[in-house]
Amino acid sequence: MAARTYAIIIGAGIATAAAAIAIAFAIFISPALTVSPTPAAPSPAWSEGEPMPTPRTEIAGAAVDGKIYIIGGFDRFGRAVSTVEVYDPENDQWNTSAPLPQPLHHAAAASYNGTLYVVGGYLEDNTPSNKLLAYDPETNEWQELAPMPTARGALTANFVNGILYALGGVNSSFGSPAAPLATNEAYDPETDSWTQKAPMPTPRQHLASVVLDRLYVIGGRIDSLSSNLDAHEAYDDQNDNWIKLSPMPSKRGGLAAAPSYADDHIYVFGGESPTGTFNNNERYNPLNDSWSSATPMPDPRHGLAAVTVDNKIYVIGGGPQPGLTVSGTNQIYPTYYPMM
Repeated sequence: MAARTYAIIIGAGIATAAAAIAIAFAIFISPALTVSPTPAAPSPAWSEGEPMPTPRTEIAGAAVDGKIYIIGGFDRFGRAVSTVEVYDPENDQWNTSAPLPQPLHHAAAASYNGTLYVVGGYLEDNTPSNKLLAYDPETNEWQELAPMPTARGALTANFVNGILYALGGVNSSFGSPAAPLATNEAYDPETDSWTQKAPMPTPRQHLASVVLDRLYVIGGRIDSLSSNLDAHEAYDDQNDNWIKLSPMPSKRGGLAAAPSYADDHIYVFGGESPTGTFNNNERYNPLNDSWSSATPMPDPRHGLAAVTVDNKIYVIGGGPQPGLTVSGTNQIYPTYYPMM
């Protein structure tokens, strides 16, 4: 089935906010070139799922009880949206849930104990948010929790041992020059409170994180698309310290990552650079701190979501070209085949 892909053209008839977003992206727009992936080792093939109804980029994604929630982002008109769409992998169907209380782009999402959490991101006026929102699938309602100490967008977040860690990002308005953050703030759902933790060794934005045996933080960038990073670090939540690990083979920001519980590897997808978007799919083995190449994504994208359900990784949405483009692509990577 064909995925929906749109290029965004912002003209005089579009609202001022959308025009401002276009200007912020303009310095990054480049020809639609695909960065060649590194050679892939034998791996399982990709398949296509039902496309996301609302094509978007700079989204957040997480799974709750086997269903995948895709949250916020930019739509094809360059507007921040409050849209939340839910994909059921078992039936290959999409539904719509209660929207976010307010539009957000470049937010982070994670789930714990049957609840979906969305933290940070940028608001409609492109200022960073410090809000922490919780969604209950049983009631289809959102609740606002204790705000994050540092407002920021383009961050990543994940739960480790019942604590939500919000990492990196930028705390200035979207599109304005800013130094990336090394900030690591931890939220405890039991007490609805935040604490400061050891900062990341490498400050960065547009990064990805994965929890397998511990919390891994991968890639990202400093500022522009030409400042991509290969940084790869793991956080020890018991001792509140960081370990530097083998760098990712390719420097990428605007990427997504997901764990495979079938082979105990981490898979890192997509990203963008000044010359194009990445279709790279690179696999990390925590047992020997090594990287290898897996089957590239059929369609290169950035600003996408990667979510694991059972033994498959669902790589959804994102921009097929650098800057402000969108897609509804839903591509599925099985990880239950023997890996080399």
